[in-house]
Amino acid sequence: MSEALVINRIVRSRRKTVALVVTPEGHLEVRAPQRLSRDQIDAIVAQKANWILKNLERSRKASAAGTTRELAEGARIWYLGSSYPLQVSERGAARVQFSKGLSLPRSALPKAADLLAAWYKNQARLILTERTEFYALQFGLKYRSIRITSARTRWGSCSRLNALSFTWRLAMAPMEIIDYIVIHELAHILQKNHSRAFWAQVERMLPDYRSRRAWLKANGRLLDLSIDADESQLKPIG
Repeated sequence: MSEALVINRIVRSRRKTVALVVTPEGHLEVRAPQRLSRDQIDAIVAQKANWILKNLERSRKASAAGTTRELAEGARIWYLGSSYPLQVSERGAARVQFSKGLSLPRSALPKAADLLAAWYKNQARLILTERTEFYALQFGLKYRSIRITSARTRWGSCSRLNALSFTWRLAMAPMEIIDYIVIHELAHILQKNHSRAFWAQVERMLPDYRSRRAWLKANGRLLDLSIDADESQLKPIG
């Protein structure tokens, strides 16, 4: 198979057909029936090579366009569901500081997006580790590890071996939403699909999960450095 056609993720379920999905991050996801072999999957991907490559290129261009927002002084940025202005200091180390807002030295503004992403990643690791440990203990669940990713629309995942992954963009969301995603992925330790049994498990762990899930569907696209953080855009939870 061409190096350009790496399959980043295979999701097996009781479905009868194969679906090829190119994610906004430029990853190829294959949704396949349980019994379909890897050789059969590779053959289907090879047959659809032109379509996949075209959509990978489209995703790459869209991603590049989405990160062109200039992060200047006063730009509003999300952190834990609240909007903060980017403050600029005249001197200091090239790193993000947080007090009543997010701040950077003026000399670091050209690298603002990268520095903010790195800061969010560290914050997400601290927050998500704490919340995952809290709920895992509460529900008597064991997970293998926690990884923080840069996914743009995939909030979290749970591997077959119970390794958990979360995007750093969750650090932009309210804590109620972070908790929903943590519980969602912990529930996958018990149910590896999105069956009725899975959602029943989520409801037992978090009875009001539906309102939090609805909030994320309505507002998730706003939790991005490429979009100005305007609190009037957010719908309330519940």
